[in-house]
Parts: sequence; structure tokens; C-alpha cells
Amino acid sequence: MGPGTKGGSTRAAIIRMALIQAMEVGLEGISLGVLASALDLSKSGLFAHFKSKEALQLAVLEEAIETFTDKVVTPALAKPRGEPRVRALFEGKLAWLENNGSGLGCIFAALEQEYDDRPGPVRDRLVQSQLDWHGAIVKAASLAVRERHFVEGTDPEQVAFELEGIDAAFRHRHKLIGDASARDRATRAYDRLIADFSPKRSKH
Repeated sequence: MGPGTKGGSTRAAIIRMALIQAMEVGLEGISLGVLASALDLSKSGLFAHFKSKEALQLAVLEEAIETFTDKVVTPALAKPRGEPRVRALFEGKLAWLENNGSGLGCIFAALEQEYDDRPGPVRDRLVQSQLDWHGAIVKAASLAVRERHFVEGTDPEQVAFELEGIDAAFRHRHKLIGDASARDRATRAYDRLIADFSPKRSKH
């Protein structure tokens, strides 16, 4: 069913509405009845597009992954190799946490709590999406070493781990605490981290 067809448009509308609902109640909390009512569909009409709740959950997750890729990863990959690309990934993630188009926060972070001990296809896809994100940072950091923006011997995995830590701290302070200085502190933490890997620092 193509995106240009009536059925394709209805399917896309269901996914968008379900994504908004998932930001509030999680994927498991998605109510097919509420979705059908909001979109003026019958439950049977909704099930014509998704044969199971799990199929809908996976479609919602794929939509979130695609949106994240379009907003964060793809623009960063257009930046020059090396530290500029690492920075673009970092800043793109902060912008995503501030406003991802479906509400404040990060659906992936919310789903980590929801699916950390819930095995199945949704968890598997969530895990793979986060491994892919980690891999994008690792690759960018590896190129930064190759471009001599980071000192030889820098561990790209460690760079990715620490950047993810800054992301988590920013999310906590920005969303939960409402700390107006969170973005500035996250940027300062990034600059300090990058300075540790800089060849200029290693010469002192």
C-alpha cells in the first residue's frame, strides 16, 4: 500500500497519532480504541492496516527511527569528516531531546525503560537502533583520529560512551529538572571531553 494512496495516507496518520500517544504512555500503553476514535476509524478499520498491536508498535518505532535519522544523523554526515561531524551528531542529539517533533524528550529513552526487561521484536529493534546510533558516533570519532583531530590512540568507543553520558545528563536536567543551564553545561562538557582527545592538549 503506497504512501500516495488513500490507504497509505490513513496508515501514515495512524502511525503519527500512535507516536504522539506513545510519547505520553509508551508503546504498550497505546490504546487502539483511542486511536480509532481520534482518527474517526472503527477498530476493524484500524486492524485493516495493522493486524496486531505489535505490528503497530513496530511501525511506530520505525517512524521514530526514520525521523531521528532524518533530523540528526543525515545532516551530521554532511559535515566535514572529523571533529565537526562528531560535534554535529552531539548537537543534533541535544536538539532532538529539546524538540523532536513529537513532544519534549526522547521516545528512545522512554522505551529503554519500558523494554529493558521485555523480550521480543520491539525490544530487538529498539536495541538495534541504539547500537546503530552508537556506531555512528564511533565511526565519526574514528574518522576524527584519522583526520588527526583526535590524538592517535584515542578509543572511539570511549568517545561514544562519554558522549552518550552527556546526552543522558542533559536529558535528565533539561526535561525532568527543568534546568535552564542544561544546554550550556552539556556543551561545556563536550568541549572539555574533546579537549582531552585533542593533539594540541597532548603536546603540553
